[in-house]
Amino acid sequence: MSNGPAGHVARSTVRPNYETGRQGPIRTFLRSADGILIDSVYDPGAVVYESAENPPDAGRSPSRDLVFVVAHGFTGDVDRPHVRRVAGVLRAHGAVVTFSFRGHGRSGGRSTVGDKEVLDLAAAVEWARGLGHARVATVGFSMGGSVVLRHAALHPGTVDAVVSVSAPARWYYRGTAPMRRLHWLVTRPEGRLVGRYGLRTRIHHRDWDPVPLSPAEAVPRIAPAPLLIVHGDRDGYFPLDHPRMLAEAAGDHGELWVEAGMGHAENAADDGVLSRIGRWAAVKAG
Repeated sequence: MSNGPAGHVARSTVRPNYETGRQGPIRTFLRSADGILIDSVYDPGAVVYESAENPPDAGRSPSRDLVFVVAHGFTGDVDRPHVRRVAGVLRAHGAVVTFSFRGHGRSGGRSTVGDKEVLDLAAAVEWARGLGHARVATVGFSMGGSVVLRHAALHPGTVDAVVSVSAPARWYYRGTAPMRRLHWLVTRPEGRLVGRYGLRTRIHHRDWDPVPLSPAEAVPRIAPAPLLIVHGDRDGYFPLDHPRMLAEAAGDHGELWVEAGMGHAENAADDGVLSRIGRWAAVKAG
């Protein structure tokens, strides 16, 4: 296996726009810093507008220099309809990179449920920069929401804005029935079989060692990059003490939206919420 740098394009199925003149997406495999192949897709923004003060709703088109890097939730992947819908809405505000975390979809490796996934996101962010975008906003959902927080804390200066949707504030939470089921899926051999064959998610059998920085511990390290925390008041996985803990840790550099009637992660975030996230990032990413 090659030891190329993180974000290195290991294998591409579509040649870049500058080589072909096409305006469609690029699909490729990136290589993470630890050598995992990450299935990734680049979608160019629809058209171009000049500044964040003139968003698409004002009759102009999305910014050429802004790219969203979307980190999906556990058991998602780049081809899932809810991930494609997120990308489609955000394309009204900038280009979009989506990818499958390790152990998900066509990506290699096995899921570590939020630990080594920071390396996958780092490769996607580096690729987005390499495609010529001056501004990068990461947008993560659930597990991906915890990953964007830790990535911004561990790799300061690499992103210009961070959006975390439906994320936990602390590890090992089992206070709801869905989270107890998720822990069974991750920790039991029979649960990992269900993940592999029923959910297209290959889960690593090893426990975290060491335990990674928690989302709440990561948040204070994100400043000065602007941070948006989005959570539904009907989230069945993580109750509202999680986003409030994150917002408290963020202090003045964080913003909290509690969405009435919204449930958990990508499937629950409607197009209106996603569009508002896109407009927020277009303004806040500088």
